[in-house]
Amino acid sequence: MNALSTADTLNFRSDNVATVCPEILRALDAANHGPAASYGDDAHSQALNRIYSELFETAVTVFPVSTGTAANALGLAASVRSYGAVFCHEEAHIHTAEGAATEAFTGGAKLLPLPGAQFRLHPDGLRTALARVQRGVRNRAQPDVVSITQASEYGTVYPLDDIAEIGALAHGAGLKVHMDGARFANALATLGCSAAAMTWQRGVDILSFGATKNGAMNTEAIVVFDETLVEPLSYRLRRAGQTWSKMRFAAVQLTAYVEGGLYLRMARHANALAARLARELAALPGIELVAPVEANLIFLSMPPAVITMLAAEGVLFARRDQNVIRLVTRFDGREEEIDRLLAIARRAVARTAGQT
Repeated sequence: MNALSTADTLNFRSDNVATVCPEILRALDAANHGPAASYGDDAHSQALNRIYSELFETAVTVFPVSTGTAANALGLAASVRSYGAVFCHEEAHIHTAEGAATEAFTGGAKLLPLPGAQFRLHPDGLRTALARVQRGVRNRAQPDVVSITQASEYGTVYPLDDIAEIGALAHGAGLKVHMDGARFANALATLGCSAAAMTWQRGVDILSFGATKNGAMNTEAIVVFDETLVEPLSYRLRRAGQTWSKMRFAAVQLTAYVEGGLYLRMARHANALAARLARELAALPGIELVAPVEANLIFLSMPPAVITMLAAEGVLFARRDQNVIRLVTRFDGREEEIDRLLAIARRAVARTAGQT
């Protein structure tokens, strides 16, 4: 049997597999005519702070970076002492999937993972952890930051009240608040609020603003609300090789991404595909949702035989356990792909039922 061609596969492994959206490609092409100043001194880069200050309804400083790991690790490095610590959820990307980048770029700061239902930190859990902090005890890492992931690694979304309470608890204890927004647009589309309402108005001091998963080519951003973090971050970015010589090509991506609400339109489409796919898959016998579907991530428990059949039919996914898979929908996903996946899943469930 010949290997499946690319055209035969259904790629739900990640939103990182998506194309670059046409609007961003056009913006890149428009910027690619003639020379321009380097290292962020060009007109496109100079406009970023103004554009994002309008988006967030407050003065911000924006630093383009190449990856979400760079955004998280360097944003946290500017916020925590080398002997300090970061509270995060036990499933947070900074803890489980970034190769100890935060520890490396902070010079050794400790991650303090906490449990939390629906894969989110909860205010009560943070309150308990803060009450146990031993300030001034040199045997203990000294917490400096709370990091939350919006949307979470399992696609659940923090309610605004929880963000506000976490922000208040953190600030009351003298801690900064960092938001890993790799899927910021998907969470924002779900909540239907402003970017300001989900960030600084609820206590967020620094944000990793994701774009690559939702249509950009190769650019993320660190958005700084607390101006005291700007200087230490700027030096850390330079030392980490994140001060791009041709910064204009990062800047135009970030500008086009938010212009006219493009980022939200793309996120709403991905979210809608996920909602439909989750609803119809969870209606099949033996398939259950592992977490609520509140963004574009779907975690499903199903019989291993069904998982094997999906793979044999050309469905690409991430396997998290013997009977748990992750499916991710994309801004460029099509209803036809959902139809094909559902048809394959129905056949697989029927065949499995016939074998028992």
